[in-house]
Amino acid sequence: MSYIAGMSESIYLDNNATTPMLPEVADAIHEASLRYGANPASQHRAGQEARRALENARERIAELLGGKTSGMDADRLIFTSGGTEANNLALLGVLGGLSPGHLITSAIEHPAVLGPIEQLERQGWRVTRIGADGNGVVLVDQLRDAICAETHLVSVMAANNETGVLQPIDEIAELCASHAVALHTDAAQLVGKLPVNFSERRLTALSCAAHKFHGPVGIGLLLVRHDVQITPQLWGGHQQAGLRPGTETVALAMGMQVALEVWHDAANARLERMQKFQTRFEEQIVAEIPSATTIGRLAPRLPSTSTVAFSEVDRQAFFLALDHAGVACSTGSACASGSSEPSPALMAMGLQKVLVESALRFSWGATTKAEEIDEACRRIIKVHNHLRR
Repeated sequence: MSYIAGMSESIYLDNNATTPMLPEVADAIHEASLRYGANPASQHRAGQEARRALENARERIAELLGGKTSGMDADRLIFTSGGTEANNLALLGVLGGLSPGHLITSAIEHPAVLGPIEQLERQGWRVTRIGADGNGVVLVDQLRDAICAETHLVSVMAANNETGVLQPIDEIAELCASHAVALHTDAAQLVGKLPVNFSERRLTALSCAAHKFHGPVGIGLLLVRHDVQITPQLWGGHQQAGLRPGTETVALAMGMQVALEVWHDAANARLERMQKFQTRFEEQIVAEIPSATTIGRLAPRLPSTSTVAFSEVDRQAFFLALDHAGVACSTGSACASGSSEPSPALMAMGLQKVLVESALRFSWGATTKAEEIDEACRRIIKVHNHLRR
């Protein structure tokens, strides 16, 4: 079954890039678009109704993410246009009012984090990029050695977008707290797949995007601790306390809420399905292609991701042949698609060159069916064997 219009026989295994919107999310967006047509910043009754709907969505999303939603120390949730803007606001916003100092990130971050960090470097900030081990887990010992009195911020992703490897955020949060250093995590791949528990994990800031968990494209968020000062990166309006000016889209916020609600209500069942899919996929591939190597398989991973290196075939030729055969996958981050360069994240893991240059990522979601996993494996094996011959 296909989730891409016009391709009745395609199998979509690129959910880490974008997940298909759920029907109930589309219905919520449609209903909200018709019901709340006024500007939520307007003072008349129609504007006030839109504002209430927006703020209800904001509060419920923060609650689902484990943020504190009441009291003088309530955390703040800022809507953005997506994960990239949220990461920019987190990094440039948290550090915007400070003189250049030191910050720490990892070498396996998404381009949406690496880009603003490079901008901070141009502004005079000193950056330490910690490495990862062969399983894709960031080296906390390097972070421990790098953190110092001049360190203002640490930014490490919650789960890697290419390998699905979960990062030791709790350990990093404890280390940052002991040094009174802010911790930001790009949780784009974690939200809507595993619990976040923002306040319990002592995070300073968290960013994500709705289209990564079957919500709409065009909306993301930055959740920040109540005492964090944010320097706006956009100007021209009073919306969201001036931290991110511009008219908020009520319908997209409500769509994001519904997507999270659906995940929350079915979290355990969805997790079990995803884990079964991962095991099923990897066992079938390795059984028929013994040379295939699952990257990160010895580390805790998202159950929705398998990155496999096929060392006996050309990666780009394999990718194109799979697309022709109706299997949509990825050669790495969607933000770097079209590039034939080796993945910086996989290179940072110290993997053999042949593994880095032959890896493909397969990722599934709530709309994926068991029979699609089996059929995808059949096609992958068939195409691989044809190319190898």
